[in-house]
Amino acid sequence: MEQDRHEYHVAYVGADTPARRLLRLLGYAVLVLVTIVMVVPFIWMVSTSLKPPGSEFAWPPELFPREIYFGNYTELFTLLPFGQYFVNTAFITVATLVGQLIICSMAAYGFARLHFIGRDTIFIFYLATMMIPFQVTLIPLFLIVNNLGWVNTYVGLIVPGISSVFGIFLLRQSFLSVPEDYRDAARVEGANEFRIYAQIFMPLNGPALATLAVFSFMGTWTDLLWPLLIARDQPMRTLELGLAYYSLRPNAYVQPNWPLLMAGAVIVMTPVLIVYFFAQRYFIAGISLSGVKG
Repeated sequence: MEQDRHEYHVAYVGADTPARRLLRLLGYAVLVLVTIVMVVPFIWMVSTSLKPPGSEFAWPPELFPREIYFGNYTELFTLLPFGQYFVNTAFITVATLVGQLIICSMAAYGFARLHFIGRDTIFIFYLATMMIPFQVTLIPLFLIVNNLGWVNTYVGLIVPGISSVFGIFLLRQSFLSVPEDYRDAARVEGANEFRIYAQIFMPLNGPALATLAVFSFMGTWTDLLWPLLIARDQPMRTLELGLAYYSLRPNAYVQPNWPLLMAGAVIVMTPVLIVYFFAQRYFIAGISLSGVKG
């Protein structure tokens, strides 16, 4: 009797009724609509970057240009020191990423596994700073960097970003999911705290570290506000800042070169898409593991 009831329940729950099929079709339709909304602007950006100047406003609009024109990309490197912008952005991004992985992981290990007076209280107050917008701390942070003489330097562009409250929270949650037995076994073998952190917790939390790396890369690579304040001279500018200055040139409001700007936007976005594509598996795993234990 119990087995028959179980089989009836499975058959009833798993039945493919017309209502379920309709809901499934509606779900697919919503997913397709959201995909179109997300993908079409990017396709339009790439399409505009491959159009000759002056043809971007042709009517009727052409999603795929009849004539592919790569001159916008070559002209971009001719009119602007785009190669220098790319090198600056890559160096700042990699340095900030490495700094965040080191500092955030060390702080996260301390909040997750070390026991000291006021640990949880300090972490709660530290976590509360996530509610403070960056614009509120922008002026005090700039004054500190200016007094240290870091304006228009790589140090001023890198150091303020090598610590992240979100990164520490993310890694702390991931470190809490590691069984305490691993740490106790390492202590029996004579390992100190730094060795436990470096050889046990870091390898076991690769997905969370990859997630933080993706967030750090995307945030630093596409940042405009902080480089706008710190990078005063053209050789120090990043990709976003260089494109912003080009779009604000004196004759930009008269006749903006949209295909050229879209070519620059494609170059800026391509590394972000590549990094996310290759790190997507670790990114999803890190997000799912970060809330296992609080």
